Amino acid sequence: MTRRIRLEERDRLIAWLAQVDGPRRAEALASLAAEGVEHERALLLDTSDGPVIVYAMQTDDLDAARRVTDSSPRPIDAEHRDVMRAVDAGPADAVTVLDLHP
Repeated sequence: MTRRIRLEERDRLIAWLAQVDGPRRAEALASLAAEGVEHERALLLDTSDGPVIVYAMQTDDLDAARRVTDSSPRPIDAEHRDVMRAVDAGPADAVTVLDLHP
C-alpha cells in the first residue's frame, strides 16, 4: 500500500508509529497475530511532492487480515485507524513492478 501523507501530519505519523513499535509493541504484535499477519513494515519516503508511506505486510490472506483489522475492538487498532485517516492525503502514484509469491 502506498499513500500520500499530509506534510503537516508527518511528525504525528512518526510519533504514532514509534509508539506502536515501542511501548505498545506487545499490543501491536497481538493485533498482527489476530489478523494472521506474519510481518509488517512501513517506510516513510520524503519526496518532492511530500511524504509517502509504503506499507508491506506478509500474510496468507490479505483480505481476511483487513476484515479482522476493520472490525477489531482492540484500542490500538482503533487508534491506528484514526491516525491513518487523519494523516492520509490520498493515493500515491505507484506502479507495481514486482509481485512475486509462490
